[in-house]
Amino acid sequence: MLVRRYKRFLADVELPCGAVETMHCPNTGAMTGCDLPGSDCWYSRSDNSRRKYSGTLEVVVTDAGRIGINTARANGLVKEALLEQRLVGFEDAIWERSEVAIPDEAGRFDLLLKHQAQDCFVEVKSVTWCGDSGLGLFPDAKSERALKHVLALQRQVDAGAKAALIFCVQHSGIRRVTTAEKIHPEYAQAIRAAQTAGVRVLAFACSIEPEEIRLATPLPVVL
Repeated sequence: MLVRRYKRFLADVELPCGAVETMHCPNTGAMTGCDLPGSDCWYSRSDNSRRKYSGTLEVVVTDAGRIGINTARANGLVKEALLEQRLVGFEDAIWERSEVAIPDEAGRFDLLLKHQAQDCFVEVKSVTWCGDSGLGLFPDAKSERALKHVLALQRQVDAGAKAALIFCVQHSGIRRVTTAEKIHPEYAQAIRAAQTAGVRVLAFACSIEPEEIRLATPLPVVL
């Protein structure tokens, strides 16, 4: 059971035996609606002796659904779906490499694909904020980094490459995705402009089970 999340990267979890253990919380966002004290939660263990905390908080279960709060998993979920040729819209794409430098500027994109004989730069964002009626929102806090990536994706399209922004929805209660315009209006505006310029903006639900988390079906994106 989740006792509390604090200091951004820490969470106290009550184990089945009743003891409370501090674990790593791999999420840089506000975790809106995802850190409710008393929620059931799932965690993983590491045998790395150099880690201060062996436990990692992975999933929080609320009345709204199962939520994969480990944002570091999003890139791997998309890459796995791509390699297994089940990423809808990219079935014929070839993975080139991860963490690729943004051409002619500082920073990195999450993935580089070869799609229809062209480079395709991909940025992946994890969505865990569920608003009313199953509406997923991103970001849950103002993010200059996310804005920078959208602008960079548009520049790659303007230069003749392909580009895609993929929302990896790690919340079983989310049915469609939009931008949190009230949180970061510049980001919402930038995504609409990027989509108009040719950047593909996609969202995929995740199947969240105790055994594994897998990228699953496409979800509507409402901009």
